[in-house]
Amino acid sequence: MTAPTSIRPDDLPVTIRAYLAAHAAREADAALRTFTPTAVVVDDGVTYRGHQEVRRFLTRAGSEFTFTTTLVGAERVDDAHWVATHHLEGDFPGGVVDLRYRFTLADDLIAELVIAP
Repeated sequence: MTAPTSIRPDDLPVTIRAYLAAHAAREADAALRTFTPTAVVVDDGVTYRGHQEVRRFLTRAGSEFTFTTTLVGAERVDDAHWVATHHLEGDFPGGVVDLRYRFTLADDLIAELVIAP
């Protein structure tokens, strides 16, 4: 990988933008279509592998809290690695956080997604 380059959020790959929109709208089926069948998602220290577990992540992530999210930054690391940074405010512990969504793409689908502050 190379050093990340800041880009405009609308310059993120179509697959990533589709995932972000579907996830924000809580459309699990649409979001799931952006992942490879063997995708891995890591969120809050929990690893989800394959479509069945990723679907569980998509339907449960953040559902216990009310929050707003704003896409505040985007980076291109290389052709397969991208980062989207979201600012969240809500009733979760701490109330405010910037989360980095680190994507790895394979064949125009998400092969890995790691979400962390």
